[in-house]
Amino acid sequence: MKNLSQCLPLFLSFFKIGAFTFGGGYAMIPLIERETVESHHWVTEEDILDVLAIAESTPGPISINAATFIGHKVAGFWGAACATFGTALPSFLIIAVLSLFIMQYKQIQWLAWMFDGIRAGVVVLVINAVLKLGKKCPKNAFTISIMLLAFVCAALIGLDVILILVLAGAAGIIRQMVLAAKLDGGEQK
Repeated sequence: MKNLSQCLPLFLSFFKIGAFTFGGGYAMIPLIERETVESHHWVTEEDILDVLAIAESTPGPISINAATFIGHKVAGFWGAACATFGTALPSFLIIAVLSLFIMQYKQIQWLAWMFDGIRAGVVVLVINAVLKLGKKCPKNAFTISIMLLAFVCAALIGLDVILILVLAGAAGIIRQMVLAAKLDGGEQK
């Protein structure tokens, strides 16, 4: 049994992340990093990049995938279950309560203004996550080229994000295979 004493802290941490983050998975990234790296030391800053790469490239919401991965790393199956449940439960509860009232009160002007403000705040959270992750991402001609191409394909061309991830992953594999072949060829001479 892998560190089951961490199940309650995992649940509570991811419940807090799920409860106080508006705007989806990308807006949760700074909180996930703060809770898992800085507060609890469950993963390292380098691990977060790997977690996010895995969470983004697997089906499902990035926040749920990240919680599942980190929970599993910390406390195995039960850790994954607790972290995942902790992330999803606040959204479920909030949506259940809002669904009772939102349609009835959607004409209230201050409520519309509140959601406009929340949307603006979410943009800032996403930009913050991009900047923090960008600092940790390896910077070389290859990675910068992949980032620029991915941005152009997503933002300007409208290429499906899943296809972009698959192509970027394939480019990384091909690059490493070419580099390995060059190393092997140089050693054989």
